[in-house]
Amino acid sequence: METTARQQAGSQAENLALDYLQRQKLALVTRNFHVRGGELDLVMLDDATLVFIEVRQRAARGLVSAAESVDGGKQRRLIHAAQCFLASHPQHARRPCRFDVVAIAHNLGERRLEWRKNAFEASAY
Repeated sequence: METTARQQAGSQAENLALDYLQRQKLALVTRNFHVRGGELDLVMLDDATLVFIEVRQRAARGLVSAAESVDGGKQRRLIHAAQCFLASHPQHARRPCRFDVVAIAHNLGERRLEWRKNAFEASAY
């Protein structure tokens, strides 16, 4: 199957986010965890906390920022995927968890990365 330009851009954004987060001392657990109805871009450990990370990329001139594009529907899909991840990886089930968003805005070849820790709460859904 051929990779589309959008998939390549998404992969590059995930690589950029992964590199940044690893420099912040987070450790990669897995990436691109797929389940029916959702996907986790990155799953990482921040000390003892399991972090589910959504990577979003948008043009800086867009109406909605990359971080703001993680709306309620997307949050529900991420929570569902995280629940499936925890069910299939019981060694992580007792860890504290959080949801982060890494937003990458690009404008004229320049990229700006914003890391929003604890971007939303699972208990809201």
